[in-house]
Amino acid sequence: MEQQKNKFKIVSDKKTRLILPNAITLIGVCIGLTSIKFAIDGKFAIAIIAILFASLMDALDGRIARLIKGTSKMGKELDSLGDVISFGVAPALIMYFWNLQYLERLGWFVCLTYVVCVALRLARFNINTEEDPSWRDNFFEGVPSPAGGILVLMPLILSFSGLEKFLFKIDYDLLVPIFFIIVSILLISTIPTYSFKKIVIPRTMTKFLLFGIVLFFGALLVYTFKILAVSCLIYICLIPISYFHYKKIKKEKNITSDKEEGLEDVL
Repeated sequence: MEQQKNKFKIVSDKKTRLILPNAITLIGVCIGLTSIKFAIDGKFAIAIIAILFASLMDALDGRIARLIKGTSKMGKELDSLGDVISFGVAPALIMYFWNLQYLERLGWFVCLTYVVCVALRLARFNINTEEDPSWRDNFFEGVPSPAGGILVLMPLILSFSGLEKFLFKIDYDLLVPIFFIIVSILLISTIPTYSFKKIVIPRTMTKFLLFGIVLFFGALLVYTFKILAVSCLIYICLIPISYFHYKKIKKEKNITSDKEEGLEDVL
């Protein structure tokens, strides 16, 4: 009887482990596509929040896959295709409907440029071979696509944050295309950026870290666009810091060639 019951398994344990992370990836894709619908309807604030949820799904799928040992080549490819939609096509169209459509051909050109750079960024990730763990795991090669997808939305986030009164008069017709070009370059660049994947926290500092996380997400719920705008500015400021930090570590380890010690390129 026990042998007969085993024959009637609908899904094996291994396949079950593959389904969950892939399902989370597809949920993220659906959220990213829905953000475009919100943008078409003129609900740009909700469209931004949808992109945030898509980035949360993107952060969870890979970690859950590694946790339950459900990684697969299909999951890797699906994740990259989902990122093109959620952090390439969706943010570009949101900004196009908000501002870039009024720039006519130039607006569409910068949208195309950004999406192509996201695709190139992800293609570079897909062809990279897996390497042994090292200190380089703490850095990405260029800005990851989820971060790029949020950075290009920064002018829109800034317009909702109410922080404009502390700045000079902003010309969004100029600022938006500039942001698109800068972020596009950062995506396909080889500039080292922090990955924040392998941060070691002393046990005595764990409670303070948890308190900080709760405080951040609490503030994000109450002051959503203000916190997002400040977070984007902090991330931009961290890019040159991560570059010099990488160079310092590389010099200390007497590494002479990036070909021998390339950066990790994980999204």
